[in-house]
Amino acid sequence: MTHTRQPILAQPFLKWAGGKGQLLDQYAPYFPASDLRAYFEPFVGSGAVFFHLRGRAQQFTHYHLSDSNAELINCYCAVRDHVDALIARLAAHRDGHSREYYYRVRGCDRDPAWGQTPAAERAARMIYLNKTCYNGLWRVNRKGYFNVPIGRYKNPDILREERLRAASCALQGVTLAPRPFEAVCDHARPGDFVYFDPPYVPLSTTSNFTSYSADSFGADEQRRLAQAFAALDRQGCRVMLSNSDTDLVHELYRSFRIEKVAARRLINSKGSRRGMVPEVVVLNY
Repeated sequence: MTHTRQPILAQPFLKWAGGKGQLLDQYAPYFPASDLRAYFEPFVGSGAVFFHLRGRAQQFTHYHLSDSNAELINCYCAVRDHVDALIARLAAHRDGHSREYYYRVRGCDRDPAWGQTPAAERAARMIYLNKTCYNGLWRVNRKGYFNVPIGRYKNPDILREERLRAASCALQGVTLAPRPFEAVCDHARPGDFVYFDPPYVPLSTTSNFTSYSADSFGADEQRRLAQAFAALDRQGCRVMLSNSDTDLVHELYRSFRIEKVAARRLINSKGSRRGMVPEVVVLNY
């Protein structure tokens, strides 16, 4: 008797600037309808699109998630491979949380030995800071040190055990790697689906939230990304990209299909600038 593989239902366990959970219904018509070989997401962020696709009846033969943020990839690896140790460490963060505790944990990456810290402990720190920092914003300075101040939360949602365990199940068998986005061109093959969700082209000089890793993501990087998009198109991959509805994006992708969606902007220092904002989806199919 053959058994149909059941979808794995999981959701993001991190808050992330530009997370795509709110846009999944609008994206649904643009996801490839037919079965494809493998799925690649080179800017994994909160993984909303990955978790959504992983939960569909359609299955890819394999999933490849990557990001230039090594701490983020370590976090995913810990959820996949060490979820029990991660949950135990997060419980300790939950119980110890205070303003003083937050800044002590935030400063851990200044220690030269931090890179040798066990994966689960590093991941627990990232999730703890993500859940308690201002607006859930992950930002580092040029030295790679996390520098976001504490947020104003009465009861921060530091530990969601069921969500972490569901995410761990969804991540089993998934390839995770800290890589620059261009590396996808070396790994994707004809018939693969690649989804790019890069740091967006800013709508203004005051709305730039691109420094989630030690290297900023500016106009030059956007042009390199457009070149990678075109290279994957020539390789026979199906490619989808999200970005802001700006002149630069339209210029870079003028040879491809561009559709518009509307997103609710949540991360802005001024409440009057939060609301529905047009974004684009670029497709080569």
